[in-house]
Amino acid sequence: MGETNWYVVTGAPSSGKTTLVRELERLGYRVVHEVARDYIEAQMEQGRTLEEIRADKRSFETWILTAKVAIEATLPKDEVIVFDRAIPDSIAYFGAAGLDKTEAVQKSPRNRYRKIFLLDCLPYKTDRARIEDKETAMKLDEGLEQSYNMLGYDVIRIGVMSIQERLEIVLQEIEKKA
Repeated sequence: MGETNWYVVTGAPSSGKTTLVRELERLGYRVVHEVARDYIEAQMEQGRTLEEIRADKRSFETWILTAKVAIEATLPKDEVIVFDRAIPDSIAYFGAAGLDKTEAVQKSPRNRYRKIFLLDCLPYKTDRARIEDKETAMKLDEGLEQSYNMLGYDVIRIGVMSIQERLEIVLQEIEKKA
């Protein structure tokens, strides 16, 4: 796997990932939105409930992993792209669902992303596409850091602060390389 100019914004549910990624998009950065959220929203628009969509954990997590792999295969490695979650996030999600993580580990590229930003959890809020409780969110936070560390990444943890402060940290890191 070759080096890319890709950046990952990750974190547990209710950590502010989507808000941060939308701000980067507003500033003109190319972004890849969270595959799971887009899938859930599309399925709900077709009349399925969240419980129906996520009833078969293995099928759901495998679909998300496969979609992320397919999307990344189409992207230019030299372009600055920001991901709202990336392939290695599936390792933590497979684990949290009690599933064998082997497939997610095997499909997770090594030394592929430029930088990984892990956002600390904000006060926990539910929404129509989020089913995890606060305890699961905390386990995912730990699992995400472990997943990226296992793959040899130095995770940049970003604490609880304003969106503008978080954005400034990410922009400084992107500008170091871009």
